[in-house]
Amino acid sequence: MTADRDPIDPKNLIREAYRIEGIGDAECRSILVDWALSLSGVDPRTAIAALLERHADAPADHPMTAVLREGLSQAPTPRRRGGRAARVSD
Repeated sequence: MTADRDPIDPKNLIREAYRIEGIGDAECRSILVDWALSLSGVDPRTAIAALLERHADAPADHPMTAVLREGLSQAPTPRRRGGRAARVSD
């Protein structure tokens, strides 16, 4: 089953959010957090941009679209961690 997983929506959470009638901002935010925790080895900014493109045919006022756009604007830029500073203890 893992071979069929979508790398940018592994649990199909975003796809399902777009299918739920009457979904609100709060539910979409909760789904986005769960989605972000399920990502593995994928840059969240790249994945969100791909999801917005994938769901471009959804109504412009869909709450998930607004939450994804907000997430894209606020997603942290990946930074290198580690090195000597990470190994040195005081």
